[in-house]
Amino acid sequence: MIYYEDEKLTVRDMERPDAQVFTDELTAQGWHPEVEGYFSRLKDRAEGKCVCLTAAYEGRPAGYVYVYLRASDGPFMGSGLPVVVDFNVLKKYQNRGIGGRLMDAAEKVAGEYADAVCLGVGLCSEYGTAQRMYAKRGYVPDGSGVWYRGKQCVQYETVCTVDDDLILFLSKKLR
Repeated sequence: MIYYEDEKLTVRDMERPDAQVFTDELTAQGWHPEVEGYFSRLKDRAEGKCVCLTAAYEGRPAGYVYVYLRASDGPFMGSGLPVVVDFNVLKKYQNRGIGGRLMDAAEKVAGEYADAVCLGVGLCSEYGTAQRMYAKRGYVPDGSGVWYRGKQCVQYETVCTVDDDLILFLSKKLR
């Protein structure tokens, strides 16, 4: 399915070959992805748990995001709200509006299932661009504070490692 298309950018359903492209490109960026992670998301899609979106810029996969139809962890678990997961635009394609179009499509998909959408964002500087984008798009903290590895942190608790698992949950009303 095509969610957005113009002369340079197409936001479409993720395809199996995208997995290897993203794995190779993210490895070149210094990350350590495993292609099986993408295949797992595609399996979840086949089971009706999520929608997997790819942004293709001039025909090349440039970014992706997943919309799970029901949050299964964190403060939104059991709320029935869809959750945006693993939003990513490859560095060489950033600052071209791709992320905004991907999020537009993700929010449109989420809006088919609920009046709001939620997500978690990392707290380290590597997520700074995403943090700013979410704020500009109207996402607000849910008030549950910081979470680490699926657990809500409590005041004065020591979190030893600042990594991808230290997150803040946000939500946005869609209508």
